[in-house]
Amino acid sequence: MARELDRFSRGGDLVAVLGDWTAGDGPLYRKLADAVARAVDEGALSAGRRLPSERELAKLLAVSRATVVAAYEDLEVREVLERKQGSGTRISAAARAVPADGRVNGGRAAATFQRLIDGPGSVISLACAADAGVPEVADALAEVARYDLPGLLGDPGYQVRGLSALREAVADYYSNQGLPTSPDEIMITNGAHQALVLLSEVYLRGASTVAVEAPSWQPCLDVLRDAGVGAVPVPLDDEGIDERRLAAVLAEHRPSVLYLMPTFHNPAGVLMSDRRRRRVAELAARYDVAVIEDNAYAGCTLAREGAPEIPAPLSAYLPAGVESVVVESMKAVWGGLRIGWIRGPRGLLQRCARRKALADLGGPIIEQAIAARLFPRLPEIVKTGSVERAERCDQAERLIAEHLPGWTWRTPDGGSSLWLALPERDADVFAQIALRHGVEVIPGSTMDPTGAHDNYLRLPFMQDPEVLDELVRRLADAWGDLVRHGPGEEEPRARTIV
Repeated sequence: MARELDRFSRGGDLVAVLGDWTAGDGPLYRKLADAVARAVDEGALSAGRRLPSERELAKLLAVSRATVVAAYEDLEVREVLERKQGSGTRISAAARAVPADGRVNGGRAAATFQRLIDGPGSVISLACAADAGVPEVADALAEVARYDLPGLLGDPGYQVRGLSALREAVADYYSNQGLPTSPDEIMITNGAHQALVLLSEVYLRGASTVAVEAPSWQPCLDVLRDAGVGAVPVPLDDEGIDERRLAAVLAEHRPSVLYLMPTFHNPAGVLMSDRRRRRVAELAARYDVAVIEDNAYAGCTLAREGAPEIPAPLSAYLPAGVESVVVESMKAVWGGLRIGWIRGPRGLLQRCARRKALADLGGPIIEQAIAARLFPRLPEIVKTGSVERAERCDQAERLIAEHLPGWTWRTPDGGSSLWLALPERDADVFAQIALRHGVEVIPGSTMDPTGAHDNYLRLPFMQDPEVLDELVRRLADAWGDLVRHGPGEEEPRARTIV
């Protein structure tokens, strides 16, 4: 990856693989030692891997240096670590070799992915920003069972590019937004994330550089990293990606692809304005850069007076000859439906279909039939969800203003999260203290490799009201501890490790 992402390999990835290491009983040093040993056993930390110094790891984990010293001594007794003068602390060369654990080398989405694997656990996790499913899913399921199932069962069920009825519905959806589309320009995927993975495999391989927004959602950055593509970050403003900085990046780096989230950016919640979309389209044409438009949150609107009207997709502004791809999903309906899609050139979709066939032979047909039944109801579903989303957003803003004065944010145009700035504090440090108060925080450093958002965190607000109350209370307690006592937590050190 580009040098901007190298900072992630300096210790932050170690913190990510430790996960919720403070859970359970016992002294902190023993829990830390157990977490490191577990990471070695699982293959997340390999033999010879150099670990941070005691002082550096104490800072990363917001504990006292004595805690790390005791943990390292414990691990040395267990022969998990070896320490030599001049070469620092490393995982023992005798550590058992195990297969790769599936993490992206140097990636920062480990906590998000691991939470999906492990389930909710005992902490309130801010790793995912997803709404509960809407009741219309049950109605559509009943209609599929009653009217569609006999015909579906007469088909072998392997439709790699997706159910024709759903591709037709998606094509009409874009055509009605001012982006003329035919069904053969649509491919159905298992969520928007699979769409990005497929595009990285067939569209980005061989690309030297991709321009991305900063901040951006860290699983997307991990997809790019895993594809071996260099990412050049471009900052945002209140209208979307900064057009002046984008022009400079395109002129200097000549990226082959521009990856954007113009409609309710994740995590910032910004809606790119009509004027900015026109300007970005002009720059894409001038510098001959292809555009990947990720609109996974397009249906996550907020019912507010004077809310901005959502412009046509960015791809509708691009002149002929500029290649573009749109990625979207039914996140506003239910993430568990796992329905996403790619809108793009036929040749590209053909290549993506080959990769999808290799991965899963095609998506589940009944879920796609449900999605096709839901498409005519999307406007009403989005409208209803918009009211609830605005209420939860208002509640979160009231609670934070009351319990965490000094924290600042921009009320989002849409989406499901607040992008919060902590006053003069490192969010990585706060994340460790919040974890000890039962909240899993995803700090801004994982979403912006430039360091410009190290004091930010993303707070998904689509929680049950009582959970949101408890969440902010715990965050306030953690913040109080950080302000009063600082990042370190002293504890008696065991002089003899047995």
